[in-house]
This record gives sequence, structure tokens and C-alpha cells, in this order.
Amino acid sequence: MTRAPKPKTPRPRNATATREAILASARRAFARAGYDGAGVREIAAGAGVTAMLVNRYFGSKEQLFAEAISAANAQPIILTAANLKSGDLAATIAEKLVEITKSGDTPLDGFLIMLHSASSKRAAELGREEIEKGHQKTMAGALAGDLAPQRAALILSIVAGFQVMRQMIGLSALADARPEDLTALLTPLFRSLIDAKAGGEPSGAATKSRRSSAGRRAATT
Repeated sequence: MTRAPKPKTPRPRNATATREAILASARRAFARAGYDGAGVREIAAGAGVTAMLVNRYFGSKEQLFAEAISAANAQPIILTAANLKSGDLAATIAEKLVEITKSGDTPLDGFLIMLHSASSKRAAELGREEIEKGHQKTMAGALAGDLAPQRAALILSIVAGFQVMRQMIGLSALADARPEDLTALLTPLFRSLIDAKAGGEPSGAATKSRRSSAGRRAATT
């Protein structure tokens, strides 16, 4: 009579690896379908776990979404410490933006997650919180003068809009343009916001132009 084989000892679950797998699956799902389109079961299947385990690790879909956004934005490409300390921040932002929006390249997860989730009120709130405490705060901290949060928000708006038009919609004037031409056009836009004087007034030619216009108006009154 042969002995029955001993039952296999269950392999201990690596909590850290499981959590990372769920988070990676969530990033892929939210980037593809947005907050409303991605389900917990789909995310669980992508990580090789059950939906119950997803809830055990993250508590709710909202919390999972918030952490997915945070993870996607944890390693910035444009607003790195080195870039923020560069000699010409405006040119650096322009160059990096053109570089990451090459035609045919896959847009960044963080951008896709926000783009595909913007129609959800709750997802938009979570996204706004992440942007305000992350990229906007970082950008504003690199700006001198008044209205730094507003100027930082405008810079981020240009970045996001450019990504949509060039990479998502594929506007031919942008998608087919030479990178150096786009960089040359974007740089002064960013510089006008980065180098603004106190009161939010841009320095240089723009200010002189306004003064000249004001003088002409005064002369005709």
C-alpha cells in the first residue's frame, strides 16, 4: 500500500510583489479605458489575483485610482530636478515636450489616465489633487515673482494641450513638423511665463510693446 502524497505547502504570497502587480495592472487599465471604463475584476485578472484581494490591498477603486495616478507621475520626464536647474528652463521644457510627443510613440501613462478619466467627476477631483500637490507645486516652486501657481498651471496646460493635439489627435501641422521648429516656437511661450516679473507681467519685448501701444493711444486722445 502506497502512502498518499503529502499536500503541497502553499507558496507564501509576496505582499509587496502582489501590490505592485495590482498597481501595474491598474495603470494599464486606467490608461486604456479611464476610471469609469476599467473594472476591478479586469484589474485583478491583469494582476493574476482576485477582485477581493484587490480590495484588500487598496480598499476601494477610488484609492487604487489615486495611487495609480501617483505612481504614474512619480518619475517625471520634464520636471526633473536636473531640468529645473538647467540654464534655460524654457528651452528645456520645450525640447523635452517635443521629444516625448513623437508621432507613433505611446503617450505616457499618467497623461492617458487623466485624459481618459476627465469625464468622471470623482476621477477629475482625484486627478486635480495629484496635479496640484505634484507637478504644479514643483513647477511653481521653480518660478520667481507673483502668480507662480497660475503661471505654473498655464505651463502645464500648454504641455497637456500640445500632447493632445500632436500625439493623440495627430494634428498634421504638429505631427509632421520638424522637432527643432516646434522647440523654437514653444520656447518663447514658456519663457514668457517663467520669466514674468512681479505682478505677472512678462519681461522684455512684450512689456515694451505694451508701453509703446499705451503711448500711441495717449497721443491720439
